[in-house]
Amino acid sequence: MHIKTLVVGLFEENCYIVADESSLECAIIDPGAEGTRILDYLEENHLRCSAVMLTHAHADHIGALEIVLDETNAQLWMHAGDNGVVIGSEPYALVAPPETRFYAEGDSVEVGALRFTVLETPGHTPGSVCLVCENAIFTGDTLFRGSCGRTDFPLGDTGAMLSSLRRLSRLEGDYEIYPGHMGATTLERERRFNQFVLAANSRS
Repeated sequence: MHIKTLVVGLFEENCYIVADESSLECAIIDPGAEGTRILDYLEENHLRCSAVMLTHAHADHIGALEIVLDETNAQLWMHAGDNGVVIGSEPYALVAPPETRFYAEGDSVEVGALRFTVLETPGHTPGSVCLVCENAIFTGDTLFRGSCGRTDFPLGDTGAMLSSLRRLSRLEGDYEIYPGHMGATTLERERRFNQFVLAANSRS
């Protein structure tokens, strides 16, 4: 498995391109902006994108979704909890196209020899998920290095976020953590030092 991080857009969102090095089939996780740059990386590295997976549907994670889907013909995967949800008078920024496939807890998506397993981790949004592949977890805006996703947006839920953080912290073993913003970390580091994770576990 090869993981490429592209930091894109005004909000410096982490778009991940995760490739099976034997088949050169890849997944794109959260194409937030700069679609041409994402597509150029695929072309330069001879990668074929078969799946686009969303950790959640906030605008800074889907800004390049249309161009990426149009150019790759990849399958779009997301959680139904973030589809067409209305925040006040504004749409959630994504009404999923008809061919979208909706994943839920325990589902898996295969990309070449790679398998991504879905963990439902609501809190930042109702449909937030984390994606586990081998020793990596793509946590979107649920878990960051030393922090967690905001819950003060409409439909954010602090109680759900704490439950999600607690759940992640209690996974067996250690994982590399690839968040939606900022740098990578490890699950063990966040268990030990992340004050939000510690607070979540103190409430159990």
